[in-house]
Amino acid sequence: MQTPEIPEANHPLIKSLSHYSDQELLTLLQRHPDAGQYFTALYCRYSPLVYTLIRHSARSPVQADYLFSITWRHLFHELLGLDLSAPGVTLQSWMINVTALCINQAELPPAEDIHYALESSPPPLQCFVERALDQVSPAQRLMIVMAQTFRWSEPRIAAYLQAEGEHISAAGVKSQLQAGYASLEAALPEDIRAIYLAGGKLENHLQGGQPTPKATESRRD
Repeated sequence: MQTPEIPEANHPLIKSLSHYSDQELLTLLQRHPDAGQYFTALYCRYSPLVYTLIRHSARSPVQADYLFSITWRHLFHELLGLDLSAPGVTLQSWMINVTALCINQAELPPAEDIHYALESSPPPLQCFVERALDQVSPAQRLMIVMAQTFRWSEPRIAAYLQAEGEHISAAGVKSQLQAGYASLEAALPEDIRAIYLAGGKLENHLQGGQPTPKATESRRD
């Protein structure tokens, strides 16, 4: 199992941060949580280490990529409140410990049940999509999750919603999905759009993997 390429490391926004120390990047991330470049820079810096630890614990590349994604989503949330002031604690040692914890606690599904492509839906994009979903209307959010996480067709989504008492057609679902994707993309940080979308559509990246772990979230939350 080879360590995957990290093409975003070559983006000018990320290359411009290469001279910052781990602590400086962490401080910038915590001071500017709505900017995506600082987390992405840490992701690029530590992905080889994290993936090397993970690949020895997964039975297949598909499972390794899936666990890699789960681990980085956990790291993202922990980094926002991380304090490295304790003696002897470095970001590298912390990364190793948290990655090991994620490996030990993970219950990986069989490879055939995983629908995730690391190259099209990298963890930093997933993390900020998950956050941006909170800014999409509840109905559109539910449709996006059903379409992308559960791989449901528009007629199936419409049938489900109709059974729940909603009056909507498959064409109506398609229209709402398109509006939802547009709202979701607009809610992403500008630097994340610059790094990952580059003129492409967010929908194409969501097709590479589950956009959010909140799959059972109600549209009326």
